[in-house]
Amino acid sequence: MENLQAIKQRFEIIGNNDGLNRAIDIATQVAPTDLSVLITGESGVGKEVFPRIIHAYSTRKHATYIAVNCGAIPEGTIDSELFGHEKGAFTGALSDRKGYFEVTDGGTIFLDEVGELPLATQSRLLRVLESGEFIRVGSSKVLKTNVRVIAATNLNIPAAIKNGKFREDLYYRLNTIPISIPPLRERKSDITLLFRKFAADFAEKYRMPPIRLTEDAMLILEEYRWPGNIRQLKNITEQISIIEQERNVDALTLKKYLPIEQNSLPALSAGSEQHDTNFASEREILYKILFDMKKDMNDLKRLVYGMLEKGEASHPSVSDITSLVLKDQYPTLPSEVINSTTDAGAHPLSSIQETEAVIEESFSLEEKEKELIVKALEKNHSKRKLAAKDLGISERTLYRKLKEYNLEDF
Repeated sequence: MENLQAIKQRFEIIGNNDGLNRAIDIATQVAPTDLSVLITGESGVGKEVFPRIIHAYSTRKHATYIAVNCGAIPEGTIDSELFGHEKGAFTGALSDRKGYFEVTDGGTIFLDEVGELPLATQSRLLRVLESGEFIRVGSSKVLKTNVRVIAATNLNIPAAIKNGKFREDLYYRLNTIPISIPPLRERKSDITLLFRKFAADFAEKYRMPPIRLTEDAMLILEEYRWPGNIRQLKNITEQISIIEQERNVDALTLKKYLPIEQNSLPALSAGSEQHDTNFASEREILYKILFDMKKDMNDLKRLVYGMLEKGEASHPSVSDITSLVLKDQYPTLPSEVINSTTDAGAHPLSSIQETEAVIEESFSLEEKEKELIVKALEKNHSKRKLAAKDLGISERTLYRKLKEYNLEDF
């Protein structure tokens, strides 16, 4: 077995974090066995590298290795992709087709985003893990396969089990050997190393001098939370490499490329048992809407209290408040538009309090979610894969939402 440094060089792993080294050590130790492995970690931490390490050091290394992104396959075709189908099993099944488990017989299959699998498919997968048996879609013949299964997820699986979205027995079957990959924010000493590696790679790719960070920029880089982890760091490094003419990047320049952090969202906190930690979850959309609503209400309250404290009005009218909100949120909006919008007459502050419940009831999460989906599809010219990426959800989840909101013809 190669030493740790040799493994890192072979698989282009950068960093010396203890959690990362521990994950590599477990992967190499379990590789010679046929035990199932479940790799957990946030989106973008590099989970896809570890199945390749396990396969490369296993007795199956000369057999087939297939990586399957379960979240990218529509729910209606996932069983056919994994287990195959018989001719005529469904519309478009013009011939027999072998699934991944049949093609990979004797090798290793990596199921990425395994938490996105439908419950019916989870049952089929459990049978493969327990007995090595499966049945093609549209067939009654039991087939056998000898496949090493490695799975990965960025979901909080115990929470998914509690919510009835993941089978508990399948979880324990997959989780025979757990491997946890630490997020980038817990690998502060590795962030600068990764940045330099990416900067050198892009300099070679685009034939330009590599970008370098000043000391204050390095501090910003290390203190940022990196919700997208290594993938986000690589993307930002590429953006800076292409756009910036000055190759020495200071803190002010770097900040322009770092999105504003959303630390207040509980759905994004690590280790929560009540919310999935999946940044690609549809639930994130709903939480974003809720907190945007809360922020708007808080802004409105501050404006009202500010007027009262300054003595500008003992009983500010709805039109006064609306005008202030519009001017605050849209400073470039013409005054005649603001005046026409607020020309509804003055009403005392008490009337605002009386209608507060009505205003809250008028908000519909479903309508907001539907509106976001439509905007994402329009922005990406109906390309669903790109729309799903912008929304932060899997393509399969987007398909389900389109069906739910009767947007399938969009």
